[in-house]
Amino acid sequence: MMFILKKVIAPFILPPGIFILMIVGMGLVLTFSRRWRIGLINLAIGLSLWALCLGPVANFLMRGLEAEFSIPSDPIGDVVILLGGGIVDRVPDLTGRSAPSPMMMGRVVTAARLYQRLKLPVIVSGGRLFDDGGAVEAPVIKRFLVDLGIPEKMIITEDRAQDTAQNARLTAAICHQHGYRQPILLTAAYHLKRARMAFESAGMAVTPFPAYFLGARDVPHTWRQWLPHAGTLYISASALHEYVGILYYRMVE
Repeated sequence: MMFILKKVIAPFILPPGIFILMIVGMGLVLTFSRRWRIGLINLAIGLSLWALCLGPVANFLMRGLEAEFSIPSDPIGDVVILLGGGIVDRVPDLTGRSAPSPMMMGRVVTAARLYQRLKLPVIVSGGRLFDDGGAVEAPVIKRFLVDLGIPEKMIITEDRAQDTAQNARLTAAICHQHGYRQPILLTAAYHLKRARMAFESAGMAVTPFPAYFLGARDVPHTWRQWLPHAGTLYISASALHEYVGILYYRMVE
């Protein structure tokens, strides 16, 4: 009983739960004080934030991005393009400094596993987001791929891209330079739709290969999924980022 009680209380005394309670509580106070407009605004913000922190909502958003993709049983290609997804800068590591972000690590591991099956060269695309002296992403990812068994000579780095559109343009140029015509595009499943659009805009057809999925089919709805969690909010925010990016691509194309 104490274990369950702890699991119920903890989400509401840690962010974002504590902030949701504060916003919703203020909304209720204002509403009962007949300050209807500001009270309802607070309630709408608080409940919307709560919704984004819930497992069923995050899963629904992710499924909308991932549903059309599946893991190819026998992918055919002549090169693997691994898109960067962020690093944790200036942290110690076993073989150097800086490391892939937790979300990026799934792409790195899948790239290493895919290499063991296909023995194809890997292009790693990822630069430095801001000119603040931080690490460039591609060399960090390359170091991990080498640690995981991919020969250094089989890895090509593209270290200038700052977003998905630049990933596509700069990597397409490398493919043309080396004569690669059937690239396998490896990234998170929720990112594949926008990434494929970017590569098509760059004039390159790709075979999508999802590194991992975050939206699950047939998830049982239990009481735990209705508790707010920061990790779930991050998943919802990542999905919304993709929807906005897809909308932008469709508007500018």
